[in-house]
Amino acid sequence: MSIIYMLLAISVVVAVVFFVAFILSVRQGQYDDTYTPSVRMLFEDELVKGASKTSKATPQSKTQNNANRKLK
Repeated sequence: MSIIYMLLAISVVVAVVFFVAFILSVRQGQYDDTYTPSVRMLFEDELVKGASKTSKATPQSKTQNNANRKLK
């Protein structure tokens, strides 16, 4: 029975060590994303075009469409 207590104590110590290592790596910026912002500007136009296709027409754009039809 004492082996279970010893294994439990060791597992808690290992978990605490991993948690401290994780906290230290986050504070040092290990998980900061430095690549995505530089690439995001390359694909920003595609995101804007996709958003405009999926957005609903506003009342102003409907009236502009009607005015364009009358001109034709």
